[in-house]
Amino acid sequence: MSVAQSFDFLIQWHLTERCNLRCKHCYQDNKKIDEMSFLEIAATIETAAQMVQEWQDTYGIQFLPSFNVTGGEPFLREDFFAILERMLATGFEVYILSNGTLITRDIARKLTDLGVDGVQVSLEGLERTHDRIRGPGSFAAAVAGVRDLLAAGVQVSLNTTLSQMNAGDFFDLADLAASLGVPRLGFSRLVPSGRGLALLDQMLSTAQVQELYGKIAGLRISGLEITTGDPMASQMNFPAPGQDAGTIALGGCAAGVSGLTLLPDGTVTPCRRLPLPIGNVRRDSLRELWAASPVLEALRDRSRYAEGCGSCGRWAQCRGCRAIAYAYSQARGHPDFLAPDPQCFIGELCTSNLEL
Repeated sequence: MSVAQSFDFLIQWHLTERCNLRCKHCYQDNKKIDEMSFLEIAATIETAAQMVQEWQDTYGIQFLPSFNVTGGEPFLREDFFAILERMLATGFEVYILSNGTLITRDIARKLTDLGVDGVQVSLEGLERTHDRIRGPGSFAAAVAGVRDLLAAGVQVSLNTTLSQMNAGDFFDLADLAASLGVPRLGFSRLVPSGRGLALLDQMLSTAQVQELYGKIAGLRISGLEITTGDPMASQMNFPAPGQDAGTIALGGCAAGVSGLTLLPDGTVTPCRRLPLPIGNVRRDSLRELWAASPVLEALRDRSRYAEGCGSCGRWAQCRGCRAIAYAYSQARGHPDFLAPDPQCFIGELCTSNLEL
């Protein structure tokens, strides 16, 4: 059968809450948690692979499935490489999200030998800014890890979380990425949850996001690709729709549409930054959760969204960041994961712009 289009399906898997850093903006809170065993993880990997294969066989749709493996800091799991082997055996693409500080030459070579598809290392700016956010010495250790990965031939990307604390460093960070030989630099916005709740006043205003994203859109550095999963940033590349784009989610925010998150104890959420448990793989069917979760159904239903995102002609391609919408509305005392994205500058009818 000839398939005209393939669809992404991402499982972001947090293997541990343990971390060797304590970043100011982290959406986690370092609570002790009953982590899944290796055998439980291996069984869930197999379940996920079977689920995607059944979708393809039943519906004749080609998927591009992937695991984004992270923590906490995933390299703190003693069985991490064995887990990676099981994931790679499914044919899924496998990416690692790390703070980079524990990566050595030997680890980088092991990742190359395993055939992981890439490693994302978080950098929040140049050394002074990064260390202020993530801890003294973390910048030097992360950059050393990046160099070891590149030397071993691993595909490396950098990622930064934008806020008042580091937005001014973004373009210097782009220059650094290029000088290191890193091919990709990604960015996202601060989500004020977990420890990040204390940084509510460090969120960029709507006007600041618009100005910064406009400048980023015009950035051209040879050999460096600027990437983001932020649905608003992606909308800057497209003209306003001539008419309403419809009620079927085709892109934009992945929560409930093209991905799920697994937490270390098996809890399933729409997104790691959207802390709404919908089940647990230790007792629930992953496929049934995906098909029948009321939370996921709401995320896919335009009529359930509040004024702003729900009435925007770009809903099908954007929907704003559901994690930011929820965290910001929760901080204001009215938690609503279907609320407008408070930093939206795209939707003409958005009624919740953030002014700081």
